[in-house]
Amino acid sequence: MLLIECPHCGPRAEIEFRYSGEAHMVRPAAAAACDDATWAAYLYLRDNVRGEHAERWRHTHGCGQFFNVVRDTLTDRVVTTYPAGHARSAAGGEI
Repeated sequence: MLLIECPHCGPRAEIEFRYSGEAHMVRPAAAAACDDATWAAYLYLRDNVRGEHAERWRHTHGCGQFFNVVRDTLTDRVVTTYPAGHARSAAGGEI
């Protein structure tokens, strides 16, 4: 079981959290005006990184807050966590 450190509550067991997809996804500015290919890319295309990957998680059985986790997909090791809305570089990595 993973031990994930919620930036708001501290370390907790993985079962308290829910994975919510890739972190730092930016919605197109004019979503109603963008073409189908751009909208489909936003909805469905995700990086499938081998190694450290920024993910969005939610502490569903705790504070309920969303936050970001940098996790190594090869070892399943949590590298760092940081609040949603903060840049990954502030947490010690590159975006």
